[in-house]
Amino acid sequence: MNWEQIEGKWSQYKGKAQQKWGKLTDDDLDVVKGNQKELSGRIQELYGISKDEADKQTSDFSRELG
Repeated sequence: MNWEQIEGKWSQYKGKAQQKWGKLTDDDLDVVKGNQKELSGRIQELYGISKDEADKQTSDFSRELG
């Protein structure tokens, strides 16, 4: 699934994102609104991982949804 589709249906997918990345708060998810770059940045900060790893995880997430 592409990120435009995810953004459009973010309210449906944010629960799955919170299951995958448990450190994300409801506020984080509301701010992200399905934007891949925002989500990657939050994951990078919360988990202390590299940008490349965060980008990989969000790409994997979109494939899992689709």
